[in-house]
Amino acid sequence: MFMTSFKRQQDVFSIPLFYFPPVFSVENYRMLFVNMNFGRYIANSIMVSVVAALLATSTAIMGAYVLARFRFKGKRLVMYYFLITQMLPVFIGLAPLFQMLARWKMLDYLPTLMILNASTLIPYSVIMLRGFLQRVPRSLEESAMIDGCNRLHALMKVVLPVVLPGIAAVYIFCFVQAWNDLFAPILYMHRSANYTIPVALNSMVMKNDVKWGELSAGTVISIVPTVTMFAFAQKYVAAGLLAGTLKE
Repeated sequence: MFMTSFKRQQDVFSIPLFYFPPVFSVENYRMLFVNMNFGRYIANSIMVSVVAALLATSTAIMGAYVLARFRFKGKRLVMYYFLITQMLPVFIGLAPLFQMLARWKMLDYLPTLMILNASTLIPYSVIMLRGFLQRVPRSLEESAMIDGCNRLHALMKVVLPVVLPGIAAVYIFCFVQAWNDLFAPILYMHRSANYTIPVALNSMVMKNDVKWGELSAGTVISIVPTVTMFAFAQKYVAAGLLAGTLKE
């Protein structure tokens, strides 16, 4: 894919096939930014993914803390509900959501994508963060509250720094899921100015043709943010995912 992105159009379909282009060309990348306004799609994807991941992670922290620390009636049912949502295909909610968003006049707005992505990511994020928070000894919070902290301050200043690897793992998971989301932008975004990268890549697969050169170049660009995030936060992701598998 990387090599194809630097091939000229006539070299992409050459026979016999060769992997290394005889002439390295950036024409495919130029076509993306000049003819397809790909820079706008990158900006849209970054905004949607960053905000959706922040919303999902911050909300999940509060929900996971309650489920990890407090006992209340219906707690087990809440966990079952979150688990069941992960078993349902996302497609079954697309049509009802479209009708609801159309009634509320929320179609074709980027904040709508942010809210939709965050809401679908919260249940799984709560489940993961609950496992991380259960591993933090209660004595740490009790000591902080004895020293004058209330519960919120104890959570922010004592608990969250301890579970930072778990938070990083959850945030990266949410970011990647929102970054790769295809169906919501296709259904709910009608103007090309609101398209994200997956929609732009999907538009290159046409009925009678596939723009392999531009598609390869766009895909290379699309994986750069996720690869970069994993490269810088690799140790947090590995530690967080391992911690989430351990029981209290």
